[in-house]
Amino acid sequence: MFAMLDLFNPMLVFVAIILTFIGSYTGLDLFTLVRSSENERNRGFLFLGGTFSLGVGLWIMNFIGMVSFNLIGSAIYHIPFIVLSLGFGIAFTGLSFYWVIHQKLKLNQLWLSALFLTVAVMSINITGMYALEMNIHFDPWLFFITAFIIYCSFAFSLWMLFYLKNLSGFYEIWLKPVSSLIMTGGIIEGYFLFLRASASLPKGEIGFGDSASETFLIYLVIFVSILILSGLIGSRSIIGRRLVVSDITLRDIQSALDESSIVTIADQDGMITYVNDKFVEISKYKKEDIIGKSHHLLNSSYHPPEFFGHLWKTITSGHIWRGEIRNRAKDGSHYWVETTIVPFLNQTGKPYQYVSIRNDITALKTTEAHLKEKIKDVSDITFALNQSSIVALTDEKGVITNVNDKFCEISKYSKEEIIGQTHALLNSGFHPREFFKELWKTIGQGKVWKGEIRNRAKDGSYYWVDTTIVPFLDDQKKPYQYLAIRNDITERKKTEEILHRQDKLAAVGKLAAGVAHEIRNPLTSMRGYTEFLQMDETNTERLEYFDIILDEIDRVNNIVEDFMMLAKPQSASAERRDVIAILKNVFSLFELEAQKRNIMLGFEFDQEPIWIDCDENKLKQVFINFTKNGMEAMPEGGELTVFAKLRQQDVYITVQDTGVGIPPDKIKRIGEPFYTTKSNGNGLGLMVSLQIIEGHNGKVHIESEVNKGTKFIVQLPVKDEA
Repeated sequence: MFAMLDLFNPMLVFVAIILTFIGSYTGLDLFTLVRSSENERNRGFLFLGGTFSLGVGLWIMNFIGMVSFNLIGSAIYHIPFIVLSLGFGIAFTGLSFYWVIHQKLKLNQLWLSALFLTVAVMSINITGMYALEMNIHFDPWLFFITAFIIYCSFAFSLWMLFYLKNLSGFYEIWLKPVSSLIMTGGIIEGYFLFLRASASLPKGEIGFGDSASETFLIYLVIFVSILILSGLIGSRSIIGRRLVVSDITLRDIQSALDESSIVTIADQDGMITYVNDKFVEISKYKKEDIIGKSHHLLNSSYHPPEFFGHLWKTITSGHIWRGEIRNRAKDGSHYWVETTIVPFLNQTGKPYQYVSIRNDITALKTTEAHLKEKIKDVSDITFALNQSSIVALTDEKGVITNVNDKFCEISKYSKEEIIGQTHALLNSGFHPREFFKELWKTIGQGKVWKGEIRNRAKDGSYYWVDTTIVPFLDDQKKPYQYLAIRNDITERKKTEEILHRQDKLAAVGKLAAGVAHEIRNPLTSMRGYTEFLQMDETNTERLEYFDIILDEIDRVNNIVEDFMMLAKPQSASAERRDVIAILKNVFSLFELEAQKRNIMLGFEFDQEPIWIDCDENKLKQVFINFTKNGMEAMPEGGELTVFAKLRQQDVYITVQDTGVGIPPDKIKRIGEPFYTTKSNGNGLGLMVSLQIIEGHNGKVHIESEVNKGTKFIVQLPVKDEA
């Protein structure tokens, strides 16, 4: 093999070796950049540059070697085959490094890459021999050994450059030059071994041509070398410009980041190595005061040690940490930063530095704290309101969207039943339509409405609420929802009603005390003399007149009796009685009259007996009065039904008719002295009945609807079974 070296021009061989090393180093350098680049466009450009550089590096040794190996000075060169050999080198180089540019490289991919590089060298050498019209006959064993040596050189070079890890920084610097030297050595060794393995060198025919031909070949090689070097330098320059653009872009990004965020860089031990101007501005420290220190200098003692322990555990394991930190500036003031800490990892996967990007959120945290205080105040007010008042929210159409527990408690409806409905569900029929029209007109104009409303609960009972309705207005000053705050005033209204009635009773009592005696004595005389005259009268027509006079005297006397009862009410003598038996007794009194009036009587009760403490005669007077009023309200006949139902500790007795009903405006006056809805009534009977029920610690509710009928509901306390 050393004898073969005498056949080559040493200067050209030296040039070929230098160019091969340059091409190998450039190609490997670019392929290394491909693996570290994240930009897909840059990766493609770097891959093409690396493929061209290393492909030329593989080809140049064969080309210059064949040129320097002049057969008798008269070698013939076929340019197409030379170009084809260059194409083979570039193509197989691209196939080779396609497998090693991925960031997660597997060992079998590396072996495959070395195989394609070996094929590239073999294809270049064989094609180059054809370009010189050499008769190619290879020694199989030497050919195989040559291919194996080339493959091992490439595999070792790639393994050392792309797969070897855990090297110190000093050794990492020499990886590319050493790998390039090993690859160059493999290419040169492969070239000479391929020539040695071939049987295309006939003895005695080898020699140098004349000096002119040799000079021409040298110039040719120099020219090609200049072209190749120009291509490599141009490729590297273009790549360099691309990297400069990337650097400019990176600087622009860094500049924008410095203008918008607080940036620091720390080493693997947490020592600060870089801070930007915004960090200096917010921390009040100078750069020389903070660089070389740790972030512990900014610790405000707000966060517990576990907080920072978790932070360090996260970033030292290679994960990004995000969170909010309160720091202390040099002047002692505190500030909040929203922080992202990004660890940068070395080839072993361990962090070698940390970049912290922060944004000042002090104003936001101050606003957040103020907002929390306001929310707490609102929450406290809402809690107090819910504990003391009945609250409901509706949309602009009056549809209920939310109610509190007190609303459900007083209305007997659950939230599921009431939400989505309107307040019409609670309408008791007590207020006229004009009342609610005025209400809606007021709140629809964005004004607060205040008033008292009587509502009906789910169980049919009535309750009064003192109501304030507040409209919430949008940007156009139009209501988008209403807040209704109510307070239960049922007991107050009952007290007012009792006091009002007592005032009237007192007035009537005074009138009764002053008038009853003055009327009663003349009535007795009038009745006596009328009966005396009637005894001697034989005229039938005149007798009828006397009967009319006596009836009217009795009627006036009954009114006087009612006056006397109001003037001197008697205390009830309470005894334990079965109210069902009392009602049956009263009903029996009206059976005949009901048949005459075409009225159907009905009586329904839950159980029997139901014991109460009462004055039986006075209760009978009440039920007789209610029953008689119901029958008189049905001149054309109808149905009168009495219901007796036991609810907890009270019995509810309802006298219901299907008569003409009572208008809502007149219901309010029921029970007033001398107010009646009947043409021949005086209004005292119902007034006395209400007084009797109140004397029994009971209550009377009146419900009525015009042309449908009226209900008198008597509520009395129940006693234990006798």
